[in-house]
Amino acid sequence: MKQTMVGISRRLMIWLTLGLSVFAPSARSEPFQWPGGARAAVSLSYDDALPSQLDNALPALNALGLKATFYLTLSSPIVSQRLPEWRRAAAAGHELGNHTLFHPCSRSAPGRDWVAAHRDLDRISVTQLREEILLANAYLHAIDGQTERTYTAPCTDALAAGQPYLPAIKSDFVGIKSRIGGVAPTLATLDPLDVSTAGPVDASGAALIAIVQEAAAKGTLASLTFHGIGGDYLSVPKEAHQALLQHLADNPKLYWVDSFVKIAAHVRQQRERAAASAAASDVEAATQPQAQAGVGRLVPSGH
Repeated sequence: MKQTMVGISRRLMIWLTLGLSVFAPSARSEPFQWPGGARAAVSLSYDDALPSQLDNALPALNALGLKATFYLTLSSPIVSQRLPEWRRAAAAGHELGNHTLFHPCSRSAPGRDWVAAHRDLDRISVTQLREEILLANAYLHAIDGQTERTYTAPCTDALAAGQPYLPAIKSDFVGIKSRIGGVAPTLATLDPLDVSTAGPVDASGAALIAIVQEAAAKGTLASLTFHGIGGDYLSVPKEAHQALLQHLADNPKLYWVDSFVKIAAHVRQQRERAAASAAASDVEAATQPQAQAGVGRLVPSGH
């Protein structure tokens, strides 16, 4: 009798254990989150390695503890002449991004008379351009020692000799700013290797702040690409730039401001986590019928 009761007790324990596992809540994917619970990510970037970026933008960023990405055209004399300053920027947490060696653009586009014939993207093959971009990565590594970085397409041109070239370099970057835009419409469609970016010129502080406020309202990403800050070309006034930075610094719960390489890496990590969670849920769902069948066989019979 004692042995019979022990056997029944064991079967009951097995039945209870399996029953609880069957009716326990299944795994659920955690929602996408920006670090610190921020409503939006903000990527501030500066193209072409211009003097006003080192003289005006970088000190303003550092004063408020904000991180950005500087896309260097490596043939610019401002890179070689002020190399220690670029190295200090990288050491301070800013990204030195890839903007090619020579900044080739399509000369056939409107208003492109300034593009030199030997840097005409209409005449440069995908293979040639890819080699230039990868060599730029090697140069950047020699400056900052980093192995992961992002890329911005010069002039947002996507064709080399009439052929799409971005697919040929996607595996070499964590993120790519590839077209004109500014605010990602949704996180669901946000592709870190195909990000749109605003290119403000002579904009007011209010206009710049409106861009990041839109991203906060949508809970997505705002990308702003500057050239000159209070000088050089395609410039934004120092006062407008400062107003944007102060707004971002004053609202850390709304905005996560960081280098584009860190933002793109975060998006990739969130997507990988969601995919792993979904796969685990699929496995669990597939095993539930088997577990339920097992429960039926383990219900203790009469003695």
